[in-house]
Amino acid sequence: MEAHTWRPARFMVIAAHPDDADFGPAATAAKWIDAGSVGWLVCCTSGDAGAEDPGTDPLELAALREREQRAAAAVVGYAGVTFLHMPDGALVNDLILREHLVREIRTFRPDAVLATDPENTFPRDQGVNHTDHRAAGFAAADAVYPAARNPMAFPAMIRGGLAAHRVRRLYLFWTHKATVHVDVTATVDRKLDALRAHASQLKDFAAIEKRIREWTAELGAEIGVAAAESFHLIVIDDDEAEQTADEETELAESGSTA
Repeated sequence: MEAHTWRPARFMVIAAHPDDADFGPAATAAKWIDAGSVGWLVCCTSGDAGAEDPGTDPLELAALREREQRAAAAVVGYAGVTFLHMPDGALVNDLILREHLVREIRTFRPDAVLATDPENTFPRDQGVNHTDHRAAGFAAADAVYPAARNPMAFPAMIRGGLAAHRVRRLYLFWTHKATVHVDVTATVDRKLDALRAHASQLKDFAAIEKRIREWTAELGAEIGVAAAESFHLIVIDDDEAEQTADEETELAESGSTA
């Protein structure tokens, strides 16, 4: 296996909660941004249920977690962050969430979308993947294809000037069936710096850092680098160069059999 080198000019990360994107593809996002890509982060919820004390004010917690996520996003280098303010712990892949995501996609117009793998229900047989993670992953996929590219879907947006948009690639993170690995040796420290911003959630950062470094090193070893992040890549539309190469191959094969 070799390192994955394709890079989108514009990409969007769709996550369920504040800190998901930083535990997820933050090092890849930082790498792409350093190379010239423009990234945008969408958080479906504001993490208002992310506390152990039942007396916590959910509105105050949501405001705190949004501030933490904005600080983390600045470390990674995102151009901006959108919070959809869906209920934490009750996220549903329904038409309402899909419409919100389609609006974000048609507004920002990314080449690639990164989202949680919704099929990874039991990660490595060690626990259960949060229901919000799975809902966000399915919602992102359904928004990408076919909704965002279909001008008949949510036609009020079209009339309002938000034209249909074709996302070419979907990268699923936290996956149990990775197909590509991205070399993040140069940006794994930025991932950790972004995670440090989520102080309300990470009480033992030393343990988190140890786990992240071990995990990225394990993935890096698979492609012969110091650190990597992995994804299940779905190519929806090939690049023009890739299409040309495919067409040349088809022509060559047809010529050889003529």
